[in-house]
Amino acid sequence: MNDLYENQRQMRQMRKAAMQRGVVAILDVGSSKISCLVLRFDGAGPVGEEGEIGSLAGQSAFRVIGAATTRSRGVKFGEICAMQETERAIRTALQGAQKMAGIRVDHVIACFAGAGPRSYGLDAQVPLDGREVTEEDVARVMAACDVPDYGAGREVLHAQPVNFAIDHRSGLVDPRGQMGNALSVDMHMLTVDGQAVQHLAHCIKRCDLELAGIASSAYVSGYSSLVEDEQELGAACIDLGGGSTGVSIFIKKHMIFADTVRMGGDHVTSDISMGLQIPTSNAERIKTFYGGVHATGVDDREMIEIGGDTGDFEHDRRTASRAEVIGIMRPRVEEILEEVRARLDAAGFDHLPSQQIVLTGGGSQIPGLDGLASKILGQQVRLGRPLRVHGLPQAATGPAFSSVVGLSLFAAHPQDEWWDFDIPAESYPNRSLRRAVKWFRDNW
Repeated sequence: MNDLYENQRQMRQMRKAAMQRGVVAILDVGSSKISCLVLRFDGAGPVGEEGEIGSLAGQSAFRVIGAATTRSRGVKFGEICAMQETERAIRTALQGAQKMAGIRVDHVIACFAGAGPRSYGLDAQVPLDGREVTEEDVARVMAACDVPDYGAGREVLHAQPVNFAIDHRSGLVDPRGQMGNALSVDMHMLTVDGQAVQHLAHCIKRCDLELAGIASSAYVSGYSSLVEDEQELGAACIDLGGGSTGVSIFIKKHMIFADTVRMGGDHVTSDISMGLQIPTSNAERIKTFYGGVHATGVDDREMIEIGGDTGDFEHDRRTASRAEVIGIMRPRVEEILEEVRARLDAAGFDHLPSQQIVLTGGGSQIPGLDGLASKILGQQVRLGRPLRVHGLPQAATGPAFSSVVGLSLFAAHPQDEWWDFDIPAESYPNRSLRRAVKWFRDNW
């Protein structure tokens, strides 16, 4: 376990080195596409200056100077299943982005979906005896958290302090310099399947790149798609990708829960492919141009040439009504949303002061999805696009690019993580598991 923290610390050092060089690649390894952005940092923000808490020292302004997207290969359910194919796809995206930027990049920050994320809520308290809080106290209170036994073969991907309190004053962002008798912290810890992380790290190494950071797609999609008020008051981001659907919950500007549903847009495509007995490429085209989840009387009459290349003239000249296509798509979309609902219920989402839900990702573009989602998930549903980022090409501003844009923001404005503080290595006990949502019920 301590090796893992060392790896994370090394990546944070790499990130600082990349920021000082002023250029870094951002890589979203998805099931349907691999996107790469090259960011240039203008150095306006300080990097690692003394006095800032943890990694929040790394705030910096940036612009996108290169961007490329390629079809993903070798990735299923958001996890790498064929190393060489994924490596080739990453190289293609990277080379395209480097060519546009006119610069070679050595450091990359990557995000991935899948890998069975699990959220844990941790908390701890340490005495202060009336003196003011120092950075050592912050490290001490984090070290005092009871780390649950999260199982062999799993790794901690994020471990973030989401709330500090001194005595009865809760909701503090930076407790240092304030006085009191006791300092307490609430942490959110996200663990993932260790092998999935190792495969991604290995793949990036094979592309002759240094890994300067790694993040969950569910987290970074929420980072870019939820507006400030939603992140503050409580909202869920549902990122409908190709191979999986990410679920993340934010409150007080911190992620407090993340999970993944192992279904996405590709499953809808394969249902159409099987239902109409056509190749996947045709099914994808039909889904994109004629897809939907609500059929009206007009859809019975709208006929679609479904095509084919079997050489059998009759078979290849077939047509289907749009209502038939919708009839195939709707059950699968409902199934995905029902699974998302179950994840939100398990996280205690209904205890939040606000229950806004934002749909993003390539799969969120299915017409009528927001109406269906509000029936299944609750009333406050909207479609989300990522924030506008300086220099981002128009083609990369849609909801399918939420995670790569979010990862850029995460690279420029990292939140504090456990490994940014000098926590003594021997203080990682394995004790009880607490619910990821306990602390905000108590505090807000």
